[in-house]
Amino acid sequence: MSPRPIAVLLAAFLVLLGLPTLAVAAPVQTLTWTGNNSTTEYASAPTGALPGETTIVFENSEATGNTTGMSHTLTFDTSTEGYNHDVNLNVVANPFDPQNGRHEAVVTLTPGKYRYFCTIPGHTTMVGEFVVSDGTGDTTAPTVTAAVAGDRDPSGNYLESATVSLTATDAGSGVASVEYQLDSGSWTAYSAPVVVSAVGMHMLHYRATDVAGNTSDEGMEHFTIVEGQGDTTPPTVTAAISGAQDSSGNYVDVATVKLTATDADSAVASVEYQLDGGAWTAYTAPVAVTGAGEHMVHFRATDEAGNTSPEGMSDFTVVKSDTTPPTVTASLAGTQDADGSYVGKATVTVVATDTGSGVAAVEYRVDGGAWTAYTAPVPVTAAGVHTVDYRARDVAGNTSAPASVSFTVVAGGDTTAPVVSLAVSGKQDGDWSYVGQASVTLTATDAGSGVGPVEYKVDSGAWTRYTAPVVVSALGAHTVGARATDVAGNASLEVFGAFTVVAAAPPPTDACPVSDTRETVVIGGVDSQVENIDIGNGCTLNDVIDENAEYASHDRFVKHVKAVTQELVGNGVLSGGDRNRIVTAAIESDIGGTAGAADVRGRDVKKAL
Repeated sequence: MSPRPIAVLLAAFLVLLGLPTLAVAAPVQTLTWTGNNSTTEYASAPTGALPGETTIVFENSEATGNTTGMSHTLTFDTSTEGYNHDVNLNVVANPFDPQNGRHEAVVTLTPGKYRYFCTIPGHTTMVGEFVVSDGTGDTTAPTVTAAVAGDRDPSGNYLESATVSLTATDAGSGVASVEYQLDSGSWTAYSAPVVVSAVGMHMLHYRATDVAGNTSDEGMEHFTIVEGQGDTTPPTVTAAISGAQDSSGNYVDVATVKLTATDADSAVASVEYQLDGGAWTAYTAPVAVTGAGEHMVHFRATDEAGNTSPEGMSDFTVVKSDTTPPTVTASLAGTQDADGSYVGKATVTVVATDTGSGVAAVEYRVDGGAWTAYTAPVPVTAAGVHTVDYRARDVAGNTSAPASVSFTVVAGGDTTAPVVSLAVSGKQDGDWSYVGQASVTLTATDAGSGVGPVEYKVDSGAWTRYTAPVVVSALGAHTVGARATDVAGNASLEVFGAFTVVAAAPPPTDACPVSDTRETVVIGGVDSQVENIDIGNGCTLNDVIDENAEYASHDRFVKHVKAVTQELVGNGVLSGGDRNRIVTAAIESDIGGTAGAADVRGRDVKKAL
């Protein structure tokens, strides 16, 4: 129990006895954190503090800007190196909890640096730190700067309002407070950017004070606010396309474009449009578009104050009253032998025309496969008899009947089979067996017509098309085969690889099933500040030190600690610096006990090591 709760209980007991009570000292300071709708930072947080008993206030409520009912936490870091770890604080606050989101806790701060953060997933950037200083040695005042922002006219005056942001830093004890004074007003605590909207000249003074009590020189910013310049909002302009449409949404023969512009302040001065990348043209009446094909119209408007809207755009397609499908033909090209077969490759070129609405799409398929959009001549290289079907569709939606062309491709002089190899990878034991599983990767090359299908089989299984490395996890001896065929139909020799898969070794036995898992090495109440790590066999540093065993004397206990930590340093588990801190904590402790127990315990611990 901390000293403060003991004092409170003692005061209550004295009241029951009718005796004078002892005065309970109030915390030396109050530090406040606030939260709002942000998940990236706290709404406010301290940057410095004094040592001693402190009231921590964490408020995450509607009053601090949380209007969504979202929870935040204020958690002090007790593990990251470089920060104080002597305060365990983890407060969850929600605007609708029993405390309405406002929570208090009393802690004792010591000189140094503390880190805090929010533990809720998605809020991980809500993090910060503050410095606790007793003021000793810090005689340097904070540095504080100001920045003024807002819309400005050509003379540099701010239009309608200006926002002043203050930033203070202190490398010593930390910033305690920032203040500002606007014009001839009083000094005011700065917590957020200051918005000034009164028309006229203004002077803002500012200063900052650190935890050690050093106050910066006053800074100042002067600026002038003038009336706004009237209408700065551009018009709103929209387009509507009308006309008879077919089942695909295309406009038949004609599409009419109507533009509408409005402006809530000054009047609309002009409306313009641009059709299919042409010149900008003044809009005076709906525009009729009759050309067959796809179209894009851009449009904009300008008001009397000179504000021009962003460009809008609409696209549409016009088709003619067309009921005739396109005409489509195909031609073959390539080197032919005496039988008319194409040697190595045949190239199919498809041409479509339409005198009505125009060609919209051309498609083809090879040997009954899926229909594919035609964009360029199609090469066919596989040896054998082939049929290529083709068709076309016009803008009006008329599709031609499928037509086809048939031909034969023969090998073009490539009589050399591809080369195929396999490689086995994975974790191996001392007998070169693979532990748990083995991965088989196949590689095939062909300098002639190119590699065609690559296949593999495992043991007596069927040949299977290879697409990715094959994982074999069944325990025992295995044989994997590989083969490949090139585009000309030449098949490689079958190659085989043999290997064995064995089971993974069982995990090591935990030498300390009931372990001391405190975060740091603590000996007889003395915290060494060394992380209480697992030494590799399930035992922690606190386990091998074993402060609760019996020892002949305090000196015998210290010798025990020196011995086990020296062995840990030799095994690379512990650094020399951490060993020194642990031995120092042992010396400062009062551990000691019955003679002989330490020797027995030391032997047991060395066995564990």
